[in-house]
Amino acid sequence: MKFGTSQTGVGRSVERVEDGRLLTGRGRYTDDIRLPGMLHAVTLRSPYGHARIRRIDTSAAAAMPGVVAIYTHADVADYGPVPCMVPLSGPIQTPRLLLAKDVVRFVGDGVAFVVAETREQARAAADAIEVDYEELPAVASIAAATAPGAPKVWPEAPSNVLFTWEAGDAAAADAAIAAAAHRVSLRIVQNRVAPTSMEVRAAVAQWEEGQGILHVGSQGVAGMRALLAGMVLKCPPESLRIVTGDVGGGFGMKTFIYPEYALVLHAARALGRPVKWAGDRSDAFQTDTHGRAMESDATLALDADGRILGLKVETWSDLGAYQAQFGPAIQTFAGGRILGGVYRIPAIHNRVHGVVTNTAPVDAYRGAGRPEATYIIERLMDAAAHRLGLGTDEIRRRNLLTPDELPHANGLGLTFDVGNFPAVLEKALANADWAGAPARRAEAARRGRLHGRGLCYYVEIAGGGSAEEFADVRVGSDGVVEVAVGTQSNGQGHETVYAQVTAERLGIPLEQVRIVQGDTARLDQGHGTGGSRSMAWGGSACLEAADALVARGIALAKADLGDEVDYAEGLFRARNSNASLSLAELAARHPGGLDGRSRYAPEQPRPTFPNGCHVAEVEIDPETGVVEVTRYSCVDDFGTIINPLLLQGQIHGGVAQGLGQALLENVVYDEAAQLLTGSFMDYGLPRADDMPPAIAFDSLPTPSPTNPLGAKGCGEAGTIGAMPAIMNAIIDALGGTQLEMPATPEKIWRLAQAQRLPQAAE
Repeated sequence: MKFGTSQTGVGRSVERVEDGRLLTGRGRYTDDIRLPGMLHAVTLRSPYGHARIRRIDTSAAAAMPGVVAIYTHADVADYGPVPCMVPLSGPIQTPRLLLAKDVVRFVGDGVAFVVAETREQARAAADAIEVDYEELPAVASIAAATAPGAPKVWPEAPSNVLFTWEAGDAAAADAAIAAAAHRVSLRIVQNRVAPTSMEVRAAVAQWEEGQGILHVGSQGVAGMRALLAGMVLKCPPESLRIVTGDVGGGFGMKTFIYPEYALVLHAARALGRPVKWAGDRSDAFQTDTHGRAMESDATLALDADGRILGLKVETWSDLGAYQAQFGPAIQTFAGGRILGGVYRIPAIHNRVHGVVTNTAPVDAYRGAGRPEATYIIERLMDAAAHRLGLGTDEIRRRNLLTPDELPHANGLGLTFDVGNFPAVLEKALANADWAGAPARRAEAARRGRLHGRGLCYYVEIAGGGSAEEFADVRVGSDGVVEVAVGTQSNGQGHETVYAQVTAERLGIPLEQVRIVQGDTARLDQGHGTGGSRSMAWGGSACLEAADALVARGIALAKADLGDEVDYAEGLFRARNSNASLSLAELAARHPGGLDGRSRYAPEQPRPTFPNGCHVAEVEIDPETGVVEVTRYSCVDDFGTIINPLLLQGQIHGGVAQGLGQALLENVVYDEAAQLLTGSFMDYGLPRADDMPPAIAFDSLPTPSPTNPLGAKGCGEAGTIGAMPAIMNAIIDALGGTQLEMPATPEKIWRLAQAQRLPQAAE
């Protein structure tokens, strides 16, 4: 099919159809739900990073006004723990109970669940619960957890290192490094970050006619129902309905099950009344899964001409106190296989150690391992260029895979299929006016400022986490085409882009299509949103479902129009007459419905490989250490672009999150595992004035061969490109002096004052 044939179809910059609802306050988020007789719940959380629970006395709290029930571990002991779906081979499992039984392992671990008539009453009662803790030694960092004789988070484990994962050829990488003309080694720290979605987590539960109904902000209702029902509540999936309305940001964190989701269901069933738990920002900082949190020793080997011979990386990944739902997979399968990017690397080896600490669990955060992997190789590339006296553009030019080398097996289990990486690089350099940077550096020096430029060539493995997706299309008697999808928008614009794909496939106006999502009563299959998979998988399911609708419509229309029926632009037409039926007319004639369903599942499911080059320029005031990102541009290959306007929005948001980690964000625990960054008073988020004045976006697409749309994932790319590009620019401004994220003004000021670096023109 040829795309882009209509004014609102594929390839057109259509404004989001959901914006009218969201911008006028008509969105419906979980905390907006008010049900008759609804009770309110609060979780009592551990104030200690590691402690034994000697006694819990709830008697005084239970007698307080409005209190209906208080639950501790004994009340919910028959339920399963929060599941880890990818436990790697190791000596033990790390079950996270709904409420702690005898030991708490991080600040925020749940101890009791209080239900009352109002939230204020529940909070007051939670404060009145007496818990006798015996504080235990804690480890709050990778260094502390792996030190000789370190206290164990899980005493039954041999150590705090629960597993070691490897990919590649260790012997070949060692040999390449030993024989290399040049070797560059870096210790690279990836700071722990908090997702900080605009909408904090909340959950509302009720029971009707023996079925539990959970309203919750999620990234996919079907997968959450399967895990919550089957593994935690231990009930048939059909006895649970999950509903997700509007979601104010997810970033991976809202994919997962949290104890409160099971606890509100338990309380609602036990009490016969709806129960709401709504977290606050303190809950979010303490208990939402964190991201990144890893340290790596990385060595890059090169020949005399600056061509890569080998790469070896050893990483310690902080899992937190419990192995989270997908936590063990993030730095291993998700990110560990993309290490090395799309550079020509003959020998590569990656080893990852999973370490438990007395901190909040760590799981997928925008990019989920791919920003971390890209950050490692791109920091190494700039350090190597500095060591060899090459331009940072030139060292990449010499090592990027060319189109005639594709497909290419990267030695870590992935095969890159299509792309033109050198052309993307050159276009990005031209768009960024790379050649004009020395003049801008000189001009900045005249103003007493340090100038730096940095680039990043990234590749992402997108959509590789599942092998199917679902869509269900129905036509009402009014002609509205309702498309139920198995993914879940968290602000990406699915209601618009899926409608564009469906409308173009059916040849109807965009306004005639309505996308529905987030209700297992409407569609109980789907793998949700995550890993930049929605368009490649969900969009393809919409295409197939539209085709199935047309096929069924033709079969039904034969009863009225004869045996030869064609379909085009919303009409079923008899081939040899003027007789026709619209979608609405045909649907009205058949009470059984005009519908089509798709289970998009290619025989050989493969990920897509979006890639691109991001270029950043910064200026630093050496008197204050403040960094200003003065220019930012990128050229990306996302395959077929469905909606350029929404795509740019995805890139802008991703760049903001990458910039936030590079310059500001950092979750900090002290030595006793107390969270020091538990509010916005202490945790820095980027604001508008931290962003560059503009983000120049361009593309050079090569359609993906893995799906009928030819689309590649885009939701995480901005974050992946921004972190290395901005950090490389800062390091360049400091004359090659290495520093780690976040590049705060204090760090930079100390370096600038110690060195008073002269500006060297390139």
